[in-house]
Amino acid sequence: MSQEPRELTPIKPERIAQELAKFHADRQSGKFKTDVLDQKFARIIQELRERRIDGTREQILAALKPLVDSGTISRGEHNRLLTQLGMG
Repeated sequence: MSQEPRELTPIKPERIAQELAKFHADRQSGKFKTDVLDQKFARIIQELRERRIDGTREQILAALKPLVDSGTISRGEHNRLLTQLGMG
């Protein structure tokens, strides 16, 4: 008896923004070394690729824009995320 693999729930753009803000806070706090932060970022990207994103490029940009504008995330983190997702 084989079971079909369950499809993972796609991630909303708002959740991406929350995770990136959390990553930025961890980076700013200095509680993690650079290599650990790189691993955390890689896991974020891997999860996004595995689960897919439930939104368009425009929706993702709209969710991230207020965070960049307020300084909650850096422009570099924003660009890195988009580049890693093939949206840069």
